[in-house]
Amino acid sequence: MLNPTWIQTFATVATARSFTDAGRQLGLSQSSVSDHIRRLEQSVGRRLFIRDTHSLSLTPDGEALLVHARLILESLARAESQFSAPRLQGRVRLGTSEDLAQGPLPNMLAAFRATHPDVELEITIGMTGKLYELIEAGTLDLMVGKRRESDRRGVPLFRGQLAWLARPGTVIDVRQPLPLILVNEPSVTRSIVLDTLAKGGWRWRMVCTSSSHSGCIAAARGGLGITVRAQNLSGGGLVPPVNVDALPVLPEVDFITLAARRLSKPAETLLRLIQKSDLRAARVD
Repeated sequence: MLNPTWIQTFATVATARSFTDAGRQLGLSQSSVSDHIRRLEQSVGRRLFIRDTHSLSLTPDGEALLVHARLILESLARAESQFSAPRLQGRVRLGTSEDLAQGPLPNMLAAFRATHPDVELEITIGMTGKLYELIEAGTLDLMVGKRRESDRRGVPLFRGQLAWLARPGTVIDVRQPLPLILVNEPSVTRSIVLDTLAKGGWRWRMVCTSSSHSGCIAAARGGLGITVRAQNLSGGGLVPPVNVDALPVLPEVDFITLAARRLSKPAETLLRLIQKSDLRAARVD
C-alpha cells in the first residue's frame, strides 16, 4: 500500500535532494523523513535513494516511482480542492513569465479551472522583472517566474540550469565577442547572463533584443546568434551550439511563486495548487 504521506515525503526529498531541507519544507524532523522513506522502500520492495555523507540521488527505481508520485499527488490535490471546500467564486490575477506560459503552466491552470469553474482567471504574461513591478503595485495577486538576484522573497518551485541555445549546427567563434540574443530590460535572465560574462572577462555584442522569448527564439532559429533559456524549459527547435563546452558556464536560476500580501480565497487556492505542483514535469522541446 502506497501511503500518501510517504509519497509526499518521497517527492519532497527527491526535489530537495536533502532529508534536512525536505523536513524543513514539510515541518517534519529528519528522523520522521527517514522513517517515511524507509517504510516506502519496504512497501515497494526497492531501494529509492543512493545516500552517502555528501550526496543524495535517486536510484533508477526511485526515478520511476517519482513519475507516479507526482501524478498521485496532483490527483490528490485536485480531489482535496474539489471536495474540501464549497465552490469558489471570484477572480485571480496571475502573472507568469513567457517561458512558463509556453511550457508546463497551462496544464496546471487547466486543472484549477476544471475544479473551480466559477473562478475567473486574469493572466498577464511578461518578463519576470515587469511582473515584480506589477505585484508590487498591487495589480497582480500571484506571479510565477524567476527569482531576482539578491531578492529572497517567494516560495521556490524548482531550479533551472540556464543554457546556451542556437540553431542546430551552430559553431560560435569564441575569439570574437559572443553574439547575444536576449530579451529587453527588465529581465532576470538578461541580468544574470551579462553579469556572468562580465565577471568572467568575456566580450559580447548584442545582435538582437526582443520583448519576448518567442522573439529571441525566432532570431536564434534564423542564425543571428545565441540565446539563453532554462534547460528544462528550452524549446523552439533550438539546441546547444556545437562547441558549447567552450562557452562560459551559466548558473542555475530559481523559479518561484510570489504572492501579494492579501489574497482572496480563490487566489490562496491557486497558490496552494502551484506550490504542490511540479512545473518541471512538462518539458517543451
